[in-house]
Amino acid sequence: MARKGKATVVGAGFYGSTTAMRLAEYDVFETVVLTDIIEGKPEGLALDMNQSRPIEGFETKVIGQSTGPNGEGYEAIAGSDVVVITAGLPRKPGMSRMDLIETNAKIVRGVAEQVAKHAPDAVIIVVSNPLDEMTALTQLATGFPKQRVIGQAGMLDTARFSHFVAETLGVPVGSVRTLTLGSHGDTMVPVPSRCTVDGKPLSELLPADTIEELVVRTRNGGAEVVALLKTGSAYYAPSAAAARMAKAVIEDSGAVMPVCAWVDGEYGIEGVYLGVEAEIGKGGVRRVVETALTDTEKAGLLEAAVAVRAKQADVKDL
Repeated sequence: MARKGKATVVGAGFYGSTTAMRLAEYDVFETVVLTDIIEGKPEGLALDMNQSRPIEGFETKVIGQSTGPNGEGYEAIAGSDVVVITAGLPRKPGMSRMDLIETNAKIVRGVAEQVAKHAPDAVIIVVSNPLDEMTALTQLATGFPKQRVIGQAGMLDTARFSHFVAETLGVPVGSVRTLTLGSHGDTMVPVPSRCTVDGKPLSELLPADTIEELVVRTRNGGAEVVALLKTGSAYYAPSAAAARMAKAVIEDSGAVMPVCAWVDGEYGIEGVYLGVEAEIGKGGVRRVVETALTDTEKAGLLEAAVAVRAKQADVKDL
């Protein structure tokens, strides 16, 4: 198998380390770098991951690198094709994603500046919360072209929606197609009109009130996990989403995925990072893909854009 390129995951918590493991097991990268501010943690995890290579049969090498408060250690990410930023605090029960904004803004800005310095040609995938705002902040802090900074949200929210539909109907998850747009939060816009099961519209299989219950559960999907865990937040499904996005970048696949991307004219929306479908390749977002929406869904997307734009306007000062 031809392996190429280098991926970096910043943050070796549950989310980051699981993402790094998934990327390594894909066996498409030459190298995966895992960094963290806790001395020895990324090195130890990398050693553990590398020792799984003979069992799982992948050759991608994992490198762990501790980093310091003044950027020490970041030279290890030099030449990265993709950087996944997971750094920041996770939610605790009762917290909204917005409760994390000031604390995580300082962390994410510092990381973004180091990425710009050491990996100036990378595509950045942001997963730190609050997602939409941290994606906008990362672009401002790096000065990268907007298409090279994208956020992971829609992939995860869509996967949650698909899971809930499959469980409700008792069908294989592979038979379900769903979509979520908008923000990664209260103004998330699940799109029932685009939902099918074995090609049949979801509206023919479930009553409207049941579909609405699934929409609400999807919107609150992260909080449901946080409440059950009591410490920490979801990482298996989120890491799968981020890793798939990184794979699409290194393979220049052109896969169409729901992501947080810069929207500037599509759907009549101007100048904001928002959850939409986009075609992903080696340069990040090739183009935003507009899809047919009902009037209600379109109104929800416009509402999300207004809410997110207001918050993103504040991040430049954080």
